[in-house]
This record gives sequence, C-alpha cells and structure tokens, in this order.
Amino acid sequence: MSVLQARKAGFPLMNLVRFKGVPILKLLQLEEKLLRTSSDNWCIINDGTNAPNIVMGLSGKASELLELGPVLEDRVPVIRRFTGGGTVVVDPGTIFVTLICNKNAVPDYVFGNRKFGGNAQSITRKRWIHHTSFLWDFEGKNMGYLKLPQKAPEYRLVRM
Repeated sequence: MSVLQARKAGFPLMNLVRFKGVPILKLLQLEEKLLRTSSDNWCIINDGTNAPNIVMGLSGKASELLELGPVLEDRVPVIRRFTGGGTVVVDPGTIFVTLICNKNAVPDYVFGNRKFGGNAQSITRKRWIHHTSFLWDFEGKNMGYLKLPQKAPEYRLVRM
C-alpha cells in the first residue's frame, strides 16, 4: 500500500527515524521539539548512547533515587527529562524507542519478574509521547547508582 493509499484509507502514518549512539540529552531535546512543534507521528529508534547517563523523570528527587556518592565520584551525568516515569541508567548497550503521536493514534516491559525496559509518558491536549529504553546489553554495575523507589511493583523489589 502506498503512502497516499494509506492516507486515503485513514491509517495513521508514522515517520521512522533510526540513530546509532546519539547522546541521550540530544535525543530527549529532539523528542521534545517534535512533540511540541510537529503534528506528524514519529517512531524514533536510537541504538545506544555515547556514555553512561542517569535519566530522571520530571518529578524524581535525586536524594531519594540516586546513590549520590558514587554518582558524583564517577561523574555520571544526571539528566531530568520533560516526561514522568522512573529513574534509569542508560549506556551504549541501551536501545531507545520513542513514539510521538497524535492523540487519536493510540503501551511495563517485564518477563516473569525481570524488568527489561523502562517507560515514561507525557500527554498533551492533542498529542502523546512514550519513551522506552530497553536494557539490552547493559552493565549490571550501573544499577548501583540507583536506589529502589519508595513505591515499586513487586517485580522491581530487587535490582541486578
């Protein structure tokens, strides 16, 4: 089916963008710009980021969610994203998938008791964004930068 046929049939169209190793801060800035300035639907895939970073949700408190001593000692960048969700450690082994869609174009990632990805969302009047970071081949020691949140589902009571 061509793009024109899909449009005429009323199917939502999705722009697909693939990156490799884009720094997470630049990726988040691009996503926010697309959410706020574009009316197109987007699927953005980024295979890894340049270095370990900690990404916190909009309302996260570093003192409650981070092991500040090791974070400061190792100079791990901490980024606050514009969406909600929990705190994640991302590195070159993380695959990021983001969907930015219009509200009319209608997603936890768990196998058994093992979480393998993190999500965050934001919904505006006419659009929504959904971030996903898949823990594909991550460094287990990086989980030592995070504290367990006070409220956590049962599957998340133990981190690797």
